[in-house]
Amino acid sequence: MKPSANLPVAPDRPAEPLGPPAGQATTRLTCAILAFDVAHHIADCVRSCAFADRVVVFDTNSSDGTPEIARAAGAEVIPIPFSNFSQARNAALAALDSEWVFFVDADERVTPELSWEIEGILDRDDVDGWWTPRYNHLIGHVMKGGGWYPDHQLRLLRRAKARYDEQRRVHELVIIDGKQERLREHLIHYNYDSWAQFHAKQRRYTALEVQTLLDAGVSAHPRHLLTRPWQAFWRRFITWQGYRDGFHGLRLAAIMAWYECRKSWGLLRGRNA
Repeated sequence: MKPSANLPVAPDRPAEPLGPPAGQATTRLTCAILAFDVAHHIADCVRSCAFADRVVVFDTNSSDGTPEIARAAGAEVIPIPFSNFSQARNAALAALDSEWVFFVDADERVTPELSWEIEGILDRDDVDGWWTPRYNHLIGHVMKGGGWYPDHQLRLLRRAKARYDEQRRVHELVIIDGKQERLREHLIHYNYDSWAQFHAKQRRYTALEVQTLLDAGVSAHPRHLLTRPWQAFWRRFITWQGYRDGFHGLRLAAIMAWYECRKSWGLLRGRNA
């Protein structure tokens, strides 16, 4: 889901970061991190969130030491069961009591500039959800196009006004009962270190998407095995300017087209791809 192009943008950040006003609860802002076996990422992620009043890692049964590393880095750790991403994020919202929740993935980092901007807008009472752009690092390359940039994410949420659509197992949909705007500063997303990791995650996502569509009664036609991959390639490489990333962009557009074909095949067979 992408924000409308005409959403207003946050004003320039103040010269100095703003702290919580005197007399207010110290849990005005919580950074919430969903985690599963991310020992190689979690410490740096937690440290980048240190500007928040609380940093809480919601761990979904990690076995690689993620909870211990998170605690050592300064986070609280709350174990939760995992069914899908939307349910996990709703569980996190229900477990917290802060006015604002900023969801950060374990493979993301909050830049100092983004933290300053967030601190400067928390007192606004006319906005209930904020989108932030992301710099995506894919296998050693910072993406410029192809749908990988600016890749806005709706992550800073006024807790009482936000919930996730639990019918969406992947690529979560946030439902905000209020106004949304955009932040200027970026998250850094170290999402894939190798092509093998990229393919593994796309296979999981494709299976989840197929199951979600089947549950909703969506079907496919045999022609979609050709038309939808071609549309996906054109969209990523041409419309979203994946060509700006050269061969890297071409390869990614082709891979995403292939998984679009797998999705159509899964729908035709009536089971997960």
